Amino acid sequence: MSEIPEVLVQVGKAIRQIRLSKGLSQQRLAEMCGFTFSYIGGVERAEKNISLKNLDKIAAALEVGIHQFFSYTPSYENLLPMMNKLWSWQETSWLMS
Repeated sequence: MSEIPEVLVQVGKAIRQIRLSKGLSQQRLAEMCGFTFSYIGGVERAEKNISLKNLDKIAAALEVGIHQFFSYTPSYENLLPMMNKLWSWQETSWLMS
């Protein structure tokens, strides 16, 4: 069995994250794109080697630029909470000085 290319994993995770953030089910996204829900699930699990044409359909349905599927990295998931903590600390430090 061959190893799954990282780009497919990355794109699948990004699609899932954006889909969930918009409150869409796999079924609803599939309907919006003209796909089956099992195809969307396969893409999200990196089981399908999605074409650029289909990736563009998903981007349009999610109302995002196609580039957003390639900029996702798991390390970004905790970035906002970390930035909020840093901002809060800097505000407090400034007020105390």
